[in-house]
Amino acid sequence: MRHYTHLVAALALTATGAFADGHATEVPFALDWKFEGPAAPYFAAIDNGHFESAGLSVEITAGSGSLDAIPKVATGAFPIGFADINSLIRFLDQNPDAPVTAVMMVYDKPPFAVIGRASLGVSEPSDLEGKILGAPPPDGAWAQFPIFAAENDLDSDAITVEPVGFPTREPMLAEGNVAAITGFSFSSYLNLVRLGVPEDDITTLLMADYGLDLYGNAIIVNTDFAADNADVVSGFLEAVAMGWKDAIADPAAVMPALIDRNPAADAGLEQRRLQLAIDANVLTDHVMANGMGMIDPARLDAAIEQIKMVYEFQNEPDASLYFTDAYLPEGGFPLN
Repeated sequence: MRHYTHLVAALALTATGAFADGHATEVPFALDWKFEGPAAPYFAAIDNGHFESAGLSVEITAGSGSLDAIPKVATGAFPIGFADINSLIRFLDQNPDAPVTAVMMVYDKPPFAVIGRASLGVSEPSDLEGKILGAPPPDGAWAQFPIFAAENDLDSDAITVEPVGFPTREPMLAEGNVAAITGFSFSSYLNLVRLGVPEDDITTLLMADYGLDLYGNAIIVNTDFAADNADVVSGFLEAVAMGWKDAIADPAAVMPALIDRNPAADAGLEQRRLQLAIDANVLTDHVMANGMGMIDPARLDAAIEQIKMVYEFQNEPDASLYFTDAYLPEGGFPLN
């Protein structure tokens, strides 16, 4: 993992020098997915001047799944990214020297879900037995499906899993070629609505409501970069929190920032997608009480135990490797 160390060093020198001479520090940011509603807070942080106030110039790059940013950040190709912390835990077990960790929880309640159709016989977890489940191999929700199956006593051998691509996932469910799919709740649900599937026919089984203690996506950093640029990382996280605060206060007001980067998007649909993410995944009771960005160590420990149910660790899990609050203010970022 160290063959990109020279790039990390170059980024660090650029950042340090930029702060010294008063120019904005360029920080590439690797997003997990396409420019959809839940990405609007990051673009709002650009357009509303939050990154600029922190001395940062941020360019956001789309991703291809919630695992996508992990190797990008671990190799130093990007100093900061957005990825599933559960996949990060497994990645660090397989690559124990990789310089990457999570520094700010965003999806306090993960959007991992199984989405089915009532008309195809899927209304609860047990209905998946005897059915075809469409799952993209790089999908973060699919990565957690074995835990969901174990927690709900499902006979995995009775479920036919068909690997599908992200572009064909929802169309296959809309056409009835599969009875259910794995995906992020806010993405797959509204994609099905856009394809004409009646909303009362869509069953969303949010894994967090069916036994999962897992966290969701977090801001991750290259630890070599962060060690040399603590102020850059702290400023980045504060700007991200401000972007989310703007989105929570007025979701419609942050839509232009998204549509400017994705003109083909349906602003109304993406605003609804953002609202779903805010309501179900970001603005939880824990976040309201404890601030955005923080984690509950006991819950992370419980999540690690759940991962052990379906994944054999090569090394003894160490929660301190997976998350640090060193770049967060005490108590996290208040959103109310």
